[in-house]
Amino acid sequence: MSLLRSLRVFLVARTGSHSAGSLLRQSPQPRHTLHAGPRLSASASSKELLMKLRRNTGYSFVNCKKALETCGGDLKQAEIWLHKQAQKEGWSKAAKLQGRKTKEGLIGLLQEGNTTVLVEVNCETDFVSRNLKFQQLVQQVALGTMMYCQSLKDQLSTYSKGFLNSSELSGLPAGPDRDGSLKDQLALAIGKLGENMTLKRAAWVKVPSGFYVGSYVHGAMQSPSLHNLVLGKYGALVICETSEQKTNLEDIGRRLGQHVVGMAPLSVGSLDDEPGGEAETKMLSQPYLLDPSITLGQYVQPQGVSVVDFVRFECGEGEEAAETE
Repeated sequence: MSLLRSLRVFLVARTGSHSAGSLLRQSPQPRHTLHAGPRLSASASSKELLMKLRRNTGYSFVNCKKALETCGGDLKQAEIWLHKQAQKEGWSKAAKLQGRKTKEGLIGLLQEGNTTVLVEVNCETDFVSRNLKFQQLVQQVALGTMMYCQSLKDQLSTYSKGFLNSSELSGLPAGPDRDGSLKDQLALAIGKLGENMTLKRAAWVKVPSGFYVGSYVHGAMQSPSLHNLVLGKYGALVICETSEQKTNLEDIGRRLGQHVVGMAPLSVGSLDDEPGGEAETKMLSQPYLLDPSITLGQYVQPQGVSVVDFVRFECGEGEEAAETE
């Protein structure tokens, strides 16, 4: 229970605070002397075009120069050519790296309207998980999952919850402003970063009026470009039912999410269940993470909400079991 105790100390001391993770950006590419190719002159406009392609794509000057030469100076076609080449290289690297362990990575939590998604993308090292390009991949996976959920035409009388495994996730469209599938985006990221990566899983929850989804990400940092996407190593969604719209629902939902992350329950249980100790697996019977003198059920009951379900993701969990099998 050392993880649970350390989480409890952290959360009690810093309830409501989130430490912003630093984004490690790649060091700038070395400068290259530009030589005029057969189709690209060394004029100022050509250099400006080269710089623009470099800014748009993030690829090296050498590759951008080759793309413009190949495409006769057409910026749009050069971008397409670069992505295709990177994807080919990514597929090649993916085949070579397949089987290497991917225990690190990030959990991404995205909320839009009545829909919330939780995704997990894995890589080999924590260093790469802090890379901007890897975080952008997690963002694409979260957006692709959100688009899939919003496309489901279900009439909600109660909440709905679903899961996507690795192969289902890989086949989803990549989302706005991206061609191909999430699997294609994965290949591009592998080609750029040179590590094995996997799209591990996703969960989604949709709720009608009268329900609320509380959420929490441990070690949270904001997405580099999407304000409502949060990244971290642990994530939880807690589905609550409430008869009235309370002003403090967000705070209650965050506290419930903290409890799920820290205490790792296996089921919700009932308010009628007997209180248990730290080994208890029923959520409502567990000692409340932020005040172990009461159970979570005793914390929730006066709040006017009922806990009906939850989802918990821990980055890298299950990898050791999978290796054993």
